[in-house]
Amino acid sequence: MRIALTGGGTGGHFYPLIAVSEALEDVSKERRLIEPQLFYIGPSVFDPVAISEHDIVYMKSPAGRLRRYRSILNIFDIIKTGWGVIRATIQLYKLYPDVVFSTGGFAAYPTLFAARLLRIPVIIYDADATPGRVSVWSSKFASRIGVAHPDAAAKFPKSARDKIARIGHPIRKEIEAPAREGGYEFLKLENGLPSVFIMGGSQGSMTINNAVLDALPDLVKRYNVIHQAGTAHLDETKRIARLVLEHSSFEQRYRAFGLLNTLALRMAAGIATVVVARAGSGTIFEIASWGIPAILVPIPKDISHDQTENAFSYARSGAAVVIEQHNLTPHILLSEIERIVGDKDLQEKMRGAARAFARPASARKIAVLIIDTALEHESV
Repeated sequence: MRIALTGGGTGGHFYPLIAVSEALEDVSKERRLIEPQLFYIGPSVFDPVAISEHDIVYMKSPAGRLRRYRSILNIFDIIKTGWGVIRATIQLYKLYPDVVFSTGGFAAYPTLFAARLLRIPVIIYDADATPGRVSVWSSKFASRIGVAHPDAAAKFPKSARDKIARIGHPIRKEIEAPAREGGYEFLKLENGLPSVFIMGGSQGSMTINNAVLDALPDLVKRYNVIHQAGTAHLDETKRIARLVLEHSSFEQRYRAFGLLNTLALRMAAGIATVVVARAGSGTIFEIASWGIPAILVPIPKDISHDQTENAFSYARSGAAVVIEQHNLTPHILLSEIERIVGDKDLQEKMRGAARAFARPASARKIAVLIIDTALEHESV
């Protein structure tokens, strides 16, 4: 059994592929099937270590990004995408997988186009409240479609809606469950104190970082603060924090990181009372799986059209509140944190809403569907 994986460009498109790969291994063992051969086709690998750990063969195929604004780069990227289609068609013809699984994004287009030409079954998954253009286009010939957000199904073509199922978001097993013990000691924070976890992502967010640093003297009076500032901003964030907390007696309540590794992430999630984060779908569903109340600060629509709709889709469930970036001030951030931390009943409601939104075992559901489709294709 051969399965081609495609999608990428960002961690939000890439890591669901890894989560599904883990589930494919598990389901194959349970059914006593020969473990499928996995191939990742795309212009680059977001996380080469993850690919290697799961014995996924990487096949390079170029893809161009189509921007939503006028740019000379669009012309060059159209050429790149055309070459990517030719290359992907040759690759898939030689490989001839039993199914192609896509998480969308510009990186997936050449492989999906090639799969359509070669009549290879396609299963797609889209993580956002508003599906991406590649997902909407490929829904017309996909066998099955998985979505994460309840609002997403209505935004696909009517002809595709009977193939859609809301399954949640595939999350890697290693980060799905928070570590409930040892977090304070591991992160060297004050035991038992409410903890605020700032998730800025691998690149970080200067807007969130600045608001947190401005509010930091007041935050550390009441809470531990775990601040994932982004690798590019870590040194600057630490320098400013030292100056801000220079005369504070609560300096030990603040910890800044560039990017938390898996263990540190689970430890932080295990002690967090509230999370402040951007609104990428991967981030939202990680927070939901942990069952932690959230304050979301989406990237503005003129920069990213996905995050605002993701944030409000999640907030409608009751698991989060949204502060739009132009409204983010230290005072408002501090006020929202205090409102949630100070109200135990509200916390429990938000935790329950988060768990209900999470839809666990999403990766497994997709893996079962992929294997069933692949077996059907093998028997044809």
